[in-house]
Amino acid sequence: MSSEREKESCNSRHFSWLIKSCFPNPNDTVAKFSSHSQPHPSSPAPAPTISSLPDDIVLDCLSRLPPSSLPALSLVCRRWSHILRCPHFSQLRRRRRLLRHTAVAIAATAFGFSAATLLDGAWHPSLFLPFYDALSLDNFHSLLAHARVASVGPRIYLVGRAATWQYDTWAATVSGRPATIFPRKKFALASLAGKLYVAGGAAKTAAVEEFDPDSNAWRVVSHAPRRRYGCIGASFDGVFYIIGGLKIGASEQSVLSRAYSGAEGHAAYASSMDLFDVEARVWLRSRTVPGGGCVVAACAAAGRVYILSSHAVELSFWSFYAKRNNDGENKNDNDNVFGEWCKIKTPPLPAQVRVDTRMRFSCVGIEDKVLLIQNFNEVRGLKKGFVLVYDCVAGEWSRGVDLPEVYRRAAYVGVEC
Repeated sequence: MSSEREKESCNSRHFSWLIKSCFPNPNDTVAKFSSHSQPHPSSPAPAPTISSLPDDIVLDCLSRLPPSSLPALSLVCRRWSHILRCPHFSQLRRRRRLLRHTAVAIAATAFGFSAATLLDGAWHPSLFLPFYDALSLDNFHSLLAHARVASVGPRIYLVGRAATWQYDTWAATVSGRPATIFPRKKFALASLAGKLYVAGGAAKTAAVEEFDPDSNAWRVVSHAPRRRYGCIGASFDGVFYIIGGLKIGASEQSVLSRAYSGAEGHAAYASSMDLFDVEARVWLRSRTVPGGGCVVAACAAAGRVYILSSHAVELSFWSFYAKRNNDGENKNDNDNVFGEWCKIKTPPLPAQVRVDTRMRFSCVGIEDKVLLIQNFNEVRGLKKGFVLVYDCVAGEWSRGVDLPEVYRRAAYVGVEC
């Protein structure tokens, strides 16, 4: 703790100088000489400023600062804001073990938008942000009920059927972004290399879309081998995983029509996942989820993709080894091979909980932990949303910090900044 305090105090002591050095000093003028004049050899050279340094050096300097300084530094100038949000900045901090991993719960309250961050073993609510005309309380509730959530650095994106919103955790602002090209509902969403990817949940297309925050636009980059509704997205090692959902085949139009209208009807579960290499723009071999059932939650953590499946009145928990080499799918690492499945101890649900079709879960990967959050329904005797934590290294479950009641009907996402 003492070393942490020393880092913070050191940073705050030189913080004002660091900000000022971003701008040229008006007093640092260079005398203009005629063509016959030469500067005196003893004349002092103008003091260098950070603004005169190339981007790679500024990137290296800023990547060494503690997390608490970054929100303020992102407001210094546009150049710094761009550097702090670029993928190279996150890569440097990841190598230096300076990235802070946490979970964020996003909810709509009577007072407006609110977010709670999991830090130091407790949920810390942010200040309530009032809704703007384009984002009323009613349509935000609707957005949360059907949207998927992903993060790019400190920015969280809520992607809905006809709207996309960005929440900047550093600036504590909410702003609109373009909607996906094709309207979607209950689709797969994940972030890779600073971009967002969506697939599934569309009635008339198998298109995979990519969103680039820098260009603020969506574009189609591929087409999935099959269409899914109610699928879940995850990402690791450059691969976009499109997991589970409902099979959409010959009767796809009737299945999607029932799904969009909320009508009951028989539909077969898709106990499989499609794998899209976003850099190579190729599809890897699809994988079947062992045990069948309905995939109700999924995430990536510690080199694996974790999947929670429901089998009527019971749950099963699986991991998929997701590390690859540069030449293909196979990679040996501690006797693990890419694509290997492993069954894991079933989550120990509280005694009041009974598994049924009304149960809703979310999975969030945080470093070498998986947070399993029960949400979106009422459980007798539980006034707060319960959280279970799976230690990917020890292979054990433990009870996490319960969510405040206002965040039980929320969207959950892991944030790395």
